[in-house]
Amino acid sequence: MRLPEKFDVRIKEQLKEDYDNYVKCLDNGMYHGIRINTSKISVEDFLKISPFELTPVEWTKNGFYYDERQYTPSKHPYYYAGLYYIQEPSAMTPASVLEIDEGDLVLDVCAAPGGKSTELAAKLNGSGILITNDISNSRAKALLKNMELFGIGNMSIVNEPPNGLSGAFAEMFDKILIDAPCSGEGMFRKSNSMITAWENNGTALFAGLQKGILNEMVKCLKPGGTMLYSTCTFSPEENEQSIEYLLSLDDSLYLKDVPKYTGFDNGHPEWGNTENSELVRCARLWPHRIKGEGHFVALIGKKERETVLCRSEYHFKPYKTDEFTDEFFSHISAHAGIDLSRIEENKGKLYFIPYGMPDVRGLRLLRQGLYLGEVKKNRFEPSQSLAMYLSASDYDNAVSFSCDDGRIIKYLKGETIEIEDGNIKNGYVLVCVDGYPLGWAKNHNGTLKNKYLAGWRMM
Repeated sequence: MRLPEKFDVRIKEQLKEDYDNYVKCLDNGMYHGIRINTSKISVEDFLKISPFELTPVEWTKNGFYYDERQYTPSKHPYYYAGLYYIQEPSAMTPASVLEIDEGDLVLDVCAAPGGKSTELAAKLNGSGILITNDISNSRAKALLKNMELFGIGNMSIVNEPPNGLSGAFAEMFDKILIDAPCSGEGMFRKSNSMITAWENNGTALFAGLQKGILNEMVKCLKPGGTMLYSTCTFSPEENEQSIEYLLSLDDSLYLKDVPKYTGFDNGHPEWGNTENSELVRCARLWPHRIKGEGHFVALIGKKERETVLCRSEYHFKPYKTDEFTDEFFSHISAHAGIDLSRIEENKGKLYFIPYGMPDVRGLRLLRQGLYLGEVKKNRFEPSQSLAMYLSASDYDNAVSFSCDDGRIIKYLKGETIEIEDGNIKNGYVLVCVDGYPLGWAKNHNGTLKNKYLAGWRMM
């Protein structure tokens, strides 16, 4: 692999006698992984039904390697059921390291396409609130799809620059994850385009962007809270030096230990500007030392103080349900946790607003809470996101097919399918694969008219 000359000179100095091992590893293929969605299925239960041969990723309890030459997880019905996320193994580290407590208010700042946000949400286990943000509107739309695919309801999808977030959420978040935009040096063997981008942009551009993000995010972290900073680059100015800059912004910030697994390296104080010995608490992941790509991870705590700003709650006007919505929601179990008194209407679309949602008025939103569906003339049409949020037992008119049943593929391609089950009533049916929801259909005497969302269909 051809490396940019300036990068080659610097990485040779960083790695010294380890340089040759690094260069050799670049000619090897990437490692490929999936991360189990523990909000839908336990790791143990997934391994019992897994259609793939999997080996564990050491640093992530629900992460596994698969052989990309043998399997295509993105084409399996379980992917469409949201049972796992396809993710490069090193990229699983940040969300795995950041400890989430149930009930936390969590912010993922640079979240698209959603690999880290989906894991943060799974760790919340339906409690608390996740605010997940991306400054790019197009990337935020991809983020929204992945969050809905995972069945997440206790969230807001926001499309704001960092200063928009700090203006709305002063000292509010228990946990913040910043997977910062970076020069991507750790991903060179993923794509030659990463090398071209490095040659065009270098590292200084991203170091400046990172400082801008850190300036604002330090304002959002609650006293007693924890922030995780990560990159997929080796550049000291984007890693150790960015952490030094962050620590300089607030005397109450301090570094916490990142767990070190086989092959993990410490942070390097000698690569910083201040030679702060605490930088060893950070972690560096080198692709020639682990089964994954390059990454940097740092955990930063904020000291407690006696007075903390009060969180402003989101206020809304509850929607008064009608006979059509009442009839539909009568089929949903109370176990699903959808409180009809917390439904909000916006241009005919209904949203369930979870408890504890902060005030997000004035922000650019792609989603606020769980999108339930749309009220139309004399009927209610449930949403794809509601189907993914529910479990099969939450809806009293569900049909399940084996993943080997050809009707599942027909359904995922948007086709009409036939059933012989006389227990399935006419009207909306929750279609499942091996007991895990995929979407809606409308039954008429054994013929299921497909309601699977067009933009999600299998090609």
